[in-house]
Amino acid sequence: MNLLNYLIGHWYLLLAALVSGGLLLWPLVSRGTQGGKVNTTEAVRLINREKAMLIDVSEPSEFAASHAVGSRNVPLGGIESAANLPKNKALPLVVVCPSGARATRAVATLKKLGFDNACALAGGLAAWREANLPLEKSA
Repeated sequence: MNLLNYLIGHWYLLLAALVSGGLLLWPLVSRGTQGGKVNTTEAVRLINREKAMLIDVSEPSEFAASHAVGSRNVPLGGIESAANLPKNKALPLVVVCPSGARATRAVATLKKLGFDNACALAGGLAAWREANLPLEKSA
C-alpha cells in the first residue's frame, strides 16, 4: 500500500517516466513507418546485403550531370511504362532524385505497380553526396 500511496502522491513523476520512456521507444516503433524512406546508411545496407537496386527518377539531363554509382535512370514521368525496371518485383528498390521529393512520388507509383519493397532515399542525392558515397557523371 505504501508504493501505491507514493505513486498517487507523486503522479507527475510517474507521468514524466512514462513520457520519457515513450519518447525513447518512439524511434524504434516508427522506424519502419517513415513513409517509405530510408537514410543513406540503410540504403547502403539494402544494396550490399539484400541486393537492392538504385533507381534514379531524375530527368536524363540531371542524371547525366551527377548520379549515384550503379543507379538506373527511370524518369518519374515514364516510370509506369519503363522497360528497365527489374522483372523481379520482390527485389528491394531504393529510389533517388536530387532532393527526395520525386522519389517519394515514384515509390507510391512503384508500389501500385507491385514493387512492394520500394523505398525513397531521404534527402535524395544531396544526402548521398553529404554521406560521401560514390557519384559519377554520364558522358
